[in-house]
Amino acid sequence: MNRIPAGVSVAAITPRRESGHEIDLAAALDVIDHVAASGVAGIAVLGTTGEFPHFDHEERTRFTAFAVKRTKLPVFASVAHSTLDGALELASAAAGAGAAALLLMPPYFFRYSQADIERFFLDFAGEAPSGVPILLYNIPFFTTPIEPGTACRLLATGQFAGIKDSSGDWDYFTRLAQQRAQTPFTHLVGNDVVFTRERQAGAHGVVSGVACAVPELMLGLDRAIQAGDAPRIARLEARLQEFIARLDGLPAPIGVREAMRLRGVKIGPHAVPLGPESGRLRDEFAGWFKDWLVQVKSEC
Repeated sequence: MNRIPAGVSVAAITPRRESGHEIDLAAALDVIDHVAASGVAGIAVLGTTGEFPHFDHEERTRFTAFAVKRTKLPVFASVAHSTLDGALELASAAAGAGAAALLLMPPYFFRYSQADIERFFLDFAGEAPSGVPILLYNIPFFTTPIEPGTACRLLATGQFAGIKDSSGDWDYFTRLAQQRAQTPFTHLVGNDVVFTRERQAGAHGVVSGVACAVPELMLGLDRAIQAGDAPRIARLEARLQEFIARLDGLPAPIGVREAMRLRGVKIGPHAVPLGPESGRLRDEFAGWFKDWLVQVKSEC
């Protein structure tokens, strides 16, 4: 059964302990509570915004299980790993914990050919636990891209429930739309920059880092899109692009994390200390965000 919700889902941050490199479980579950209370459709844990490379198998497995227990919302579990065996081990644990779907990007760090990527996904689908939808996760900024032809061939097999595409590439979107006309699957936006355009053109929803920091904005924009309210869409889309422009000055996902901190959510230390320029931009972001958030809340 496909348990992947439409609409706005959150790509959640993962707070770290003040010392060491472990997940701060209490703070991480508070993040789950915080975003769940906003009215979003689902929560993705330990994806790119959740900085999964910082945590070992045991940490990832434990937190995924607690996240599923913590909320009634569908939880998408990222099972990304540098190896097939590692991804399958994470998938087995996530499925056993009750995850609603598995998010799988190509094996990270090293670059692979498209033939290698296709074999990786097909082997994963053949060995992964049955009954849990698998979502392809295309995020070319951080690992080998799943090229459009590769994605379409994989989706045409029927072994994958859909794709979260973070490329922000309109041509990629149109190729997927053509494939969806032949093989139905769930198409989720993974890049907030293009959310409005792709949602208006038929994407089923979004897994959004912005929604972790400002769920009011993404939910309000999605409602406006569904209602066809052009003036409201234009106004909220402008707000979204303002926020993204501020995020882009900082290393990912520090801007989202800082916005959460400014909203009173415990985030723990960043993985890497900021240099002088990034520190200045963070301070400027803090000064800008508070007034901006008040305006956005009133508009949403």
